[in-house]
Amino acid sequence: MIVEALPRTEAHALPGPLLTELTALHASNQEFHQLSGDFPDPDDIRPEQVAAALADELAQPTAEVLLARAEGRLVAVAITLGRHPDPLQTDPWLGLLMVRADARRAGYGRRLVTYVETGFRAEGRTGLRLAVLENNPEALAFWTALGYEETDRRPDLAHGRPCVVMRKSLVQVQDFPGAGD
Repeated sequence: MIVEALPRTEAHALPGPLLTELTALHASNQEFHQLSGDFPDPDDIRPEQVAAALADELAQPTAEVLLARAEGRLVAVAITLGRHPDPLQTDPWLGLLMVRADARRAGYGRRLVTYVETGFRAEGRTGLRLAVLENNPEALAFWTALGYEETDRRPDLAHGRPCVVMRKSLVQVQDFPGAGD
């Protein structure tokens, strides 16, 4: 799997072929979009809607869109925030992780999350937060399996949807000589 950051452009313009790939990825996740309500019709997600959603995300100065490819095909996307819009939050946030429906359970989501965690750890960040819709038990199980723990329950800032806020420590426990002897 190869991960690349979406280049920032002033108008957040996306090349046509990439927008087509991103739209297909979003459209493959109808069940999530039915839960989230992010698009008016989860059965008819349009390129202009995906472009607008990405532009909204990229309006945050610390946002980054990561594209994961396998065998030349876009299999996952992650959107991170180096700093949450809430000034009291100091941890970076993972705003979105989406894997193509036909590529799920192949490890792409886990590998992309590991890539994100490794990047923030290298920057000296001590934790990573995210919010999961309360009505999405599959996602809650996924994040829990990756070591994320519930820290709060509250509505999300953008739409007021009930969410579970989760956090994972990025501090690695060091093995000390003689430990456990």
